[in-house]
Amino acid sequence: MNSAKLSRRRVLGTAVAGTALTLAPGTAAADPAALLPTPGQLPHRPRLVDYEILELATMLRTGRTSSVELTRAYLDRIAKLNGPFEVYGNNGLYNAFVRIDTEGALAAARAADQRIAGFRRHGGALSPLCGIPMGIKDSIGIKGLAAQDGSTAFAGNKALQDATAVARLRAAGVVLLGATICSAFSGSITGTFAGNAWNPDYVPGGSSQGSGVAPVARLAAACLGEETGGSIMCPSAANGASGIKPSLGTVSIAGLMPLSPGYDVLGPISRSARDSAVILSTILGPDGVNDPQTLSAPIPFPAIPTAPRLARRPLQGLTIGIPQTDWMNVGGSIKVGVSPQATYGAGHLQVFQRLVSQLEGLGARVIQFRGLDMTDPAQNPYYSSADVLATVDGSPVSPSAAVVNANRYEVRYVAAIAEFCASGIPPEAVATLTNQYGRRAPGESAPSFASADRFNGGIPASARYEGERRRRTLIANYTKALRDAGVDFMLVLTLGDVIGKRSGGTGFPVFRAYYQVPNALGWPMVSFPAGYVQGLPVSAQFWGPRFSEPEIVQAMIDYQSRFPEYHSAAPADPEPAAAKIAPMAVPDEGPSNDPVLGEQAVREALTR
Repeated sequence: MNSAKLSRRRVLGTAVAGTALTLAPGTAAADPAALLPTPGQLPHRPRLVDYEILELATMLRTGRTSSVELTRAYLDRIAKLNGPFEVYGNNGLYNAFVRIDTEGALAAARAADQRIAGFRRHGGALSPLCGIPMGIKDSIGIKGLAAQDGSTAFAGNKALQDATAVARLRAAGVVLLGATICSAFSGSITGTFAGNAWNPDYVPGGSSQGSGVAPVARLAAACLGEETGGSIMCPSAANGASGIKPSLGTVSIAGLMPLSPGYDVLGPISRSARDSAVILSTILGPDGVNDPQTLSAPIPFPAIPTAPRLARRPLQGLTIGIPQTDWMNVGGSIKVGVSPQATYGAGHLQVFQRLVSQLEGLGARVIQFRGLDMTDPAQNPYYSSADVLATVDGSPVSPSAAVVNANRYEVRYVAAIAEFCASGIPPEAVATLTNQYGRRAPGESAPSFASADRFNGGIPASARYEGERRRRTLIANYTKALRDAGVDFMLVLTLGDVIGKRSGGTGFPVFRAYYQVPNALGWPMVSFPAGYVQGLPVSAQFWGPRFSEPEIVQAMIDYQSRFPEYHSAAPADPEPAAAKIAPMAVPDEGPSNDPVLGEQAVREALTR
């Protein structure tokens, strides 16, 4: 199988987002409106754009600001600091937004102000998100707007209706600013199209790179991102944002241009854990017609916390584990047998050790435990086994490929791209998309959609079943590793050293080798900043069993309530003179979040 030709692929799911506006989120989440700060509790922040969402909700309800004023404040910063739109490359500034909808955003802001005025007069229900400006990743459908998944090859692809999650945000009164830039075909966890929020010369993390940059750079209050393998966690970590990667099935992915069904998830990225929790509470819930995966989640879903616990030691009773087999990739080589902490840069290790001490001070028991060794086929028969489950069209099928590619066939992954190419797009776009989504079978001179579709559709049911069985065995083994050690959830650093520059550097010198594992397990993960080294954020992640969002989100909120200096810090604005830099094509490359390519990359790194 020529897996290089299966890289970074998504289909035009934005054209079939479903009837999300008629769907009610089936969640039992606590009412965040009851937890809004009073006007007297509002902190003083230097600028309107520095206030967090729940603070803004109070300001909107009490008339201290309006949604139109707030939206204009963000649009003004976008105009000043984003740089030219529609540039999948270095546009000279942040390039967090690839396109915006100024007219639509201001219309939505005026409508939100009317809703808020009605609430003041008559009371009733009002979402804390009403009037809040947000950005949406370029691969997620916003009705009537282009969705290009990080590439001009998809120019002309427009969403016929909102993605389910977007529809739920719109119904809550969110002001949709436009599309945030993502890695080409959402395939790189490093990213180079946007500039890091703290220094645009550095990588932003991908693939939801614009969604990671915009909230921290104060170009939006929050954003929606998407992850298949690291694409919410990496930009959150690189920019010091507070992101949540939900469990598989927590949030509908209907309306997403998919990469790997069964792995893909949508989640919020903002400046604070509370803000992201409010957004998650708004978008989660069943969508059985458009995304049956959501029927696997508890209904109603356990309440997502939105407030810190008031106890002196709010983490009392929790055991947080640091997995010692969470091998790190250092300079392209996986350091098997070396404790992750031993690979961290000096500054990152200092921040990590301080974080452990802070968590212990909040009452948590923080321990080192073995975890699960992903390099051992006996523990990980899904990724690490060299077994070939079938040979299809001359290519071997690994356990994970049996699952991923069969799932892609079910969603017409390649067929939709082929139909888009047949709609009259330029020949160069057809060639780009064929190279990305097609496959060159043994003996064939060039990749084709027919070959890719033939391979995906030819995987025997027995091979797919065995791949799924092994995936479930991996999940059971990881669950047992936590249970045997008495661990509630885990603490890791996705990025273990200072990130590199966008041009001429190594994007992630030290990163978790198995960054895709939470997605293979379907488990949730959160990221939050815990310090700064050389002017760039150091971020930590909690992750635990499927549907443990309430526990890990609560712990993140509790931490930030006691140590707000990290997530509330604001970067200096880049010099406007930087906008004089001419747009240039920049290859948006780096470790892939495609499970098939990720497995291949890990195997290669293990041999170095």
